[in-house]
Amino acid sequence: MKNGFSLLALVFSLLLVAERPLGAQNLVASELLHPGDSWPGYHGDYTGQRHSKLTQIDRDNVGHLGLAWAFQSTQIAAIKASPLMVDGVVYLTVPNNVWAVDARTGHLLWKYTYPPNHGHSIGHRGVGMYKGTILFLSPDCHLVALDARDGKVLWNTVVADSTKGYWTTAAPLVVGNHVLVGVSGDADNIMLFLKSIDGDTGKIQWEWDASPPEGTPKAATGGATWMTGTYDPDLKLIYWGTGNPTPVLNGRVRPGDNLFTCSIVALDPETGKLVWAFQPSPHDTHDWDAVEAPVLVDGDFHGKPRKMLMQSSRNGYFFVLDRTNGRAC
Repeated sequence: MKNGFSLLALVFSLLLVAERPLGAQNLVASELLHPGDSWPGYHGDYTGQRHSKLTQIDRDNVGHLGLAWAFQSTQIAAIKASPLMVDGVVYLTVPNNVWAVDARTGHLLWKYTYPPNHGHSIGHRGVGMYKGTILFLSPDCHLVALDARDGKVLWNTVVADSTKGYWTTAAPLVVGNHVLVGVSGDADNIMLFLKSIDGDTGKIQWEWDASPPEGTPKAATGGATWMTGTYDPDLKLIYWGTGNPTPVLNGRVRPGDNLFTCSIVALDPETGKLVWAFQPSPHDTHDWDAVEAPVLVDGDFHGKPRKMLMQSSRNGYFFVLDRTNGRAC
């Protein structure tokens, strides 16, 4: 409730008090580190804490808020996305659609509709933003860059082959000029991965594979990367959770721990190189994904200052790791 309140309070407080005129949307890198009065990424900032530091709305006055406006989409689909809010514009999504809405009035500024496709429209979690570009993952695994001013397509890059059972629903994570995108897929024997794509050109920079090389005997495939990760700018590491191995319930055909499924991994954003990995559910046979947001917290633990990573895993355990090395605190 606290996280949901923080995001909604941020958006709706800006309806009442924002004074900056709508301008050429151009997100600067410092806003991703210190959002201020914006919500420029899926988690708000890089930590995954999903909490706004704005204080105008508090426990004493929240009960006095009233409706300023309502926006009605024309799509028969639930909005499951975390909206972005940059320079007075809110960006909302459902599968195949993006809206840019004036946060002060609720007026539609532009709408983008992705062409008809055979992708899996299971849901959509939102967009990312790089400079003046809105980054949208389509159901059939394309990353589409839209001009934030008018919604026109700037470039379109294929992330995966949707005919093989892949789909994409996540919001990208932007680190420097790297647009980090994950994939989903429940089909057996498909290799799942995380990709980095150049935010300026749409060219693929690197790919990190959660599955072993294709053809490895008795190896598990899987390890979907379908939730947005987090980033530590001091350590220069990105953190991502991965999903279940496949076949999901039949562990006999995939002996061993099945790395790097059901894992938390730390990667170098410049190269995609694995720095460390921690596996909450080795050799999973219960669909115990570890894709939940790796939340980053600095604080004292057992009397010592630590740089921690925290995750409530689907296996029912809460993990606190040293995010410099992946070891349990």
